[in-house]
Amino acid sequence: MRKIGLTGRIMLGLAAGLPVGLWLGADAAVLGEIGKVVISAIKLAAAPLLILTIIGSTLSTHVEAKDGARMCFFATVNALIALSIGLLLSNIFQPGLHLAATASAGTFEAPKQSLGLSSVLANIVPPSLVQPVIDNAIFPLVVLSLTFGLALRKLKNAGEPVEGLERAVGVMRGAMEVILSWILQLAPFAVFGVVATSVGKYGFSPLKGLAAYVGVGVLGLILHPLIVYQGWLVSYVRMPLRRFWKEAYEPSVYSIGANSSLATLPLTLKALDKLGVSKSASTLGACVGTNLNNDGIILYEAMAVLFVAQAHGLHLSLAKQLSIAFSCLIAAMGIAGVPEAGFISLALVLATAGLPSELLPLLLTVDWILARARSVVNVLGDMMVSILIDRAAGKKFS
Repeated sequence: MRKIGLTGRIMLGLAAGLPVGLWLGADAAVLGEIGKVVISAIKLAAAPLLILTIIGSTLSTHVEAKDGARMCFFATVNALIALSIGLLLSNIFQPGLHLAATASAGTFEAPKQSLGLSSVLANIVPPSLVQPVIDNAIFPLVVLSLTFGLALRKLKNAGEPVEGLERAVGVMRGAMEVILSWILQLAPFAVFGVVATSVGKYGFSPLKGLAAYVGVGVLGLILHPLIVYQGWLVSYVRMPLRRFWKEAYEPSVYSIGANSSLATLPLTLKALDKLGVSKSASTLGACVGTNLNNDGIILYEAMAVLFVAQAHGLHLSLAKQLSIAFSCLIAAMGIAGVPEAGFISLALVLATAGLPSELLPLLLTVDWILARARSVVNVLGDMMVSILIDRAAGKKFS
């Protein structure tokens, strides 16, 4: 069993859940509790990981102001477009409606808390240090972590001995990643329980909703590089598309198998060298900026959050959608590079938005498809930001 990868075991859980659900019928509902336990455990571990990642990155990374500003600008523009594509596709196709019956629409009420700008500003400073962790609230968690990290960075620049603390933060972050990897090993059991429960109650109708979910997600993850990245190459970089895709092909294909932009980094840097990108730009864009270049995760989360809301019959106004989109942006940057980062940060975003997370184990049955598509987009995002940094500095690629 250990020789079978997580994706394979998830597929086994799915395959086992189908006949058990048909056999038990409505009595399979108790098995759905397994999924709730696993999702609760993921949310429990996600908040500390977010804190430690932000503090550690702030302490260890030093970037020149001008180059850092360029990196942040291009990464933010790409991320905002990715969010827009994800939200637009979910609003147009409304894939969550195909899963409305499974989600028992009407059981949940729309989030009572306001998700607008005024609520965000009011909650930036929490009443206590532990409250944001308890609530899985992204905004105050990020503000507190960034503030603490910047304070430690200032002490480090002043010559204070913070190396021990820096190592400790790195070790604790590694420990949280290990804990999350243990929790994710339980995912096949969660998938088994949720699939059995869904099939027992609704038959095979949830498969239609999952197909719509995957279809819209893959469509968005294809459109983003074709429109945004190729748009940059043609209109700003002036690099022939054939030249770019010739070198981007290998890291893109590898990322499908590795399911990680971080694991693909050596091939990404090699491809950037072949394209003539300077070492400083490739290091900054693909290595230092890897936590920012998560267009695949961001687009997926924006689409998936609306999918969950639609499945539960919840209407989210434009203001609420934009606020949730900002949560997606922050969460994706904070939990980059860990296994199943997109799925983990999605759980955190749903908790922040006050949306139900009961569907997450069901979505996990097809996440192996979307995860690989997200990884490809993230790798291409690393390459594109690196190229754009060089182009902004005056380099010609034609």
